[in-house]
Amino acid sequence: MVKEYAWQTVVKALQAEGVERLYGLPGHPRQLYDALYDCPDIQPVLVRHEVAAVFMAMAESRLTGKPAVCFAPPGPGLANMFPGMLEAYSGCAPIILLGPGTATSKNGMGAFQEVDHMATFREVTKWSVRVDRPERVAWAMRRAFSIAAGGKPGPVYVELPLDLAVQEVEMPPYLPTKPAAPPAPDPMAVKQVVDLLLAAQRPVLVAGGGAVLAGAGDGLRQIAEMLGMPVLTSLSGRGIIPETHPLALGMTGLYFNKLSKQAYRETDLMLSVGCRHEEFSSAAWKHLPADARFVQIDIDPFEFGRNFVPELAVTADARLAASAIVQELRGRTIDEAAVRARAEAIAAARQGYEAEVAEECSSANSVPIRTKRVVWEMSRVFGRDTVLVCENGSQDLWAYYYPYYQVPEGGHCMVPAEQTCMGMGVMGAIGAKLARPDKKVVCTTGDGAFQMGMHELPTAVQYHAPVTWVILNNNSLGWIKLHSRALNKRYIAVDFDVQPDFVQIAKANRCYGEKVQQPEEIRPALERALGANSRGVPAVLEFVVEPWDFSWGFKEYHRDLNGFPPDLESL
Repeated sequence: MVKEYAWQTVVKALQAEGVERLYGLPGHPRQLYDALYDCPDIQPVLVRHEVAAVFMAMAESRLTGKPAVCFAPPGPGLANMFPGMLEAYSGCAPIILLGPGTATSKNGMGAFQEVDHMATFREVTKWSVRVDRPERVAWAMRRAFSIAAGGKPGPVYVELPLDLAVQEVEMPPYLPTKPAAPPAPDPMAVKQVVDLLLAAQRPVLVAGGGAVLAGAGDGLRQIAEMLGMPVLTSLSGRGIIPETHPLALGMTGLYFNKLSKQAYRETDLMLSVGCRHEEFSSAAWKHLPADARFVQIDIDPFEFGRNFVPELAVTADARLAASAIVQELRGRTIDEAAVRARAEAIAAARQGYEAEVAEECSSANSVPIRTKRVVWEMSRVFGRDTVLVCENGSQDLWAYYYPYYQVPEGGHCMVPAEQTCMGMGVMGAIGAKLARPDKKVVCTTGDGAFQMGMHELPTAVQYHAPVTWVILNNNSLGWIKLHSRALNKRYIAVDFDVQPDFVQIAKANRCYGEKVQQPEEIRPALERALGANSRGVPAVLEFVVEPWDFSWGFKEYHRDLNGFPPDLESL
């Protein structure tokens, strides 16, 4: 036992759990930050707006697979964290938010910045706890790390009352967490999965974010190769295998391309691994053939039957399930001729589609610039070992579509969760670079989302996080404007008639900045930005783009759901 105050114990807990950064804004320094002063192992990252702390922590947790930590002072500070925690909860991100709560001696009396943050965060966390005695803080922190990372990951909120947190008491030692063994699949269920796979003529594998979080990529790749299965992903599953792999066909739902939609619609068996099949990833639950068999593997039984009803549901860690299926397949007789025929057909379709897109993009020489050309060139300039961080708008959506952008070998993809909070990618890109300084980091964003996150440019400079932001500027909220166009062009509050000078803002914050309006300048500008990054300088590229050029999957989605014509430009 040692005598100390609660925030000192919190810092010891962070050290014991291997936390390297703490994202946030300090309040009174006695609440956590003074305890960090003598701890060189943990770098406090000073954000410019509290919500940025959550988004940076989300990116770090996605790329490291470990819980990341953030902090805000009470009242409006913690309230500003709510959109980030909402996004983290929907994205199963293991985030630990630390916050000071109203002093116990003044609770209910109208104390300065008094808010019931427990009620606020309870709905968007796996667990929220208000530490009721200072000597219980070690217990609470250990539980926080265990719950955030265990099972289906997710965010946790830990609140320390202002008065209890600075009382010196005899503290028990902090015992770091040890990862619990993830659940392995039932052997009989594995045999049934393999029976169904071998009986299928057109099996399809759909991997979601749960497969990525579990590290199931190698096992799923082996299954696909052994059976000649096309690999599709949800948005959060993107990058589970490189999109340069011969069996990778891109994403599902809103993010369909021609090949992935065809495979999805023609399958007779879908093997779903760690995927929730929510509205966007399923195209509003359409297109899965009524007679297709559906096998679902997930660590959380809550997901079974939530959308599509599985013929066979397997509760298991995705990595362990994939490994068990591989082992079972090795002992079975596989129709090698059928596998080879499927794989060759997929490879041929990929080759033809990639050639088609290459011709489409390389010949896109009109002004304003076509976003597809920007994204296609960006994929080639940044190449291997790149983290793509996405926003979610009508133009930056082009970066979601294989083969316009391909997540390469050694690449990663950081995307919004289903809440799609604007600005998340702009801010989160900094956390991605801090977590993986060995990787290149590029963020595609619309002008609307960039304006919601550009306040963090000085954070990137201050903490030596050379990111490139690619702004696809259509001077509007393009997605919403499309719907306004469908309503007889009743445009209401969708156009940015006044916009900041993004290049001057970049330069004012000691970043490289460039505005691009001619197609022949796209690649040179991207190369200059990457060169600036290699010198440690963040870069902002503004591309003035054609506002009514939409990706194939985007058009299909709106045609199917909203009755828009296939050629949206004809509205």
